[in-house]
Amino acid sequence: MSTITSLQNKFEQKAAADHDKIISMRKEHADFVLGEYTLGQVLSGMKGIQALMCETSALDPQEGIRFRGYSIPELQKLLPKLDPEGEPLPEGIFYLMLMNELPTEDDVKEISKYWVENGDLSEGVKAVLDAIDPDTHPMTQFSIGIMAMQKESKFAAAYNEGASKADYWKYTLEDVMQLIAKLPSVAAYIYRRKYHNNQHIAADKSLDWSGNLAHMMGFEGDGFKRLMRLYMTIHTDHEGGNVSAHTTKLVGSALSDPYLSFAAAMNGLAGPLHGLANQEVIRWVFAMLEEIGTETPSSEQIKKYCEDTLASGRVIPGYGHAVLRKTDPRYMAQREFALKYLPEDKLFHTISHLYEVVPEVLKATGKVANPWPNVDAHSGTLLIHYGMKEYDFYTVLFGVSRALGVLASMIWNRYLGLPLERPKSFTSEAMMAKINAVKA
Repeated sequence: MSTITSLQNKFEQKAAADHDKIISMRKEHADFVLGEYTLGQVLSGMKGIQALMCETSALDPQEGIRFRGYSIPELQKLLPKLDPEGEPLPEGIFYLMLMNELPTEDDVKEISKYWVENGDLSEGVKAVLDAIDPDTHPMTQFSIGIMAMQKESKFAAAYNEGASKADYWKYTLEDVMQLIAKLPSVAAYIYRRKYHNNQHIAADKSLDWSGNLAHMMGFEGDGFKRLMRLYMTIHTDHEGGNVSAHTTKLVGSALSDPYLSFAAAMNGLAGPLHGLANQEVIRWVFAMLEEIGTETPSSEQIKKYCEDTLASGRVIPGYGHAVLRKTDPRYMAQREFALKYLPEDKLFHTISHLYEVVPEVLKATGKVANPWPNVDAHSGTLLIHYGMKEYDFYTVLFGVSRALGVLASMIWNRYLGLPLERPKSFTSEAMMAKINAVKA
């Protein structure tokens, strides 16, 4: 039995009960009121409005992200690893999000083997990437590379041939597995072409998915491979309302295939207020070190620079979150990694000083609901330690990881037959009329 058929059979056995439950919920409780929202929420990006369903993860303001109910520290203990003292394999968190059960080592090995063996790019995709100006931002190239693979979509072909709606999820699952398999190759191809004179490195199919990504990029040390396993695990998903997750769902609701949907999501991830934030953090930190004139600034020097940043009308990147009201557990996972593997790193010491200083500076303004660091405040430090200094590329790594969560969700959305998203909008004039009618 093929890996895809095996995965389809396992998924269908797990998902059938949830399918019936949600169909029943829709029929019996369609009029149930979930809550009210304000004009302020609408005009501030719909923050806090509960209007989406996401099965794979949930974000609690106080607890942080949970994947199928498991916290990051729990998953670091429970998910299969190559080394008992190492980091979880992201193949395992994909399986968890897809199946809603912890994987066995055999489950993870099967998925890892499939992804690595199916990761080669066609000559046509390489030709598309080769035609792009190398100076183009890596995220733009990444999105184009994903689009170049779209002609391989099994879902698009099956839809055009009149496939049954009941089988849409099967073709979606096959596309998802193929797309995730090839993302490390797309990312590595862009990286080597842009930063290493187009000198490419062939895949090592004896490695795991993250380890092979590190290898194809040119990082052979165990440290970077270990970091990629952590990075790919903690960046996978962040419930359904963030830009990349919601974009995947929105575009997918039009029955666009996974390639089209994920490419759209990556265009959202490339925004400075979403995935691009990680490179903005490291730029800001380096600018601070240059202005202060030392690699080991004191807390007092950092505090003044932070205060000057705010006084100039800018933000301190990497701090604050739309939902979280505590330190991001993903930040803490990276901090623990640094304490374990690079405790003497000067840049890590600076990041640690920022962790001590910035929250107090932000609290003093009286305007910040969440002064704590998010995931982007730390990731660049770890990458730089292992020699990856091309921080324009960092968001591509974020994108490779985010595929695991948003595409697992897409399979569920297809299986459940969720409809086209079409919220109602209104003009400002119509809203003022409503407000005036209530006041009258």
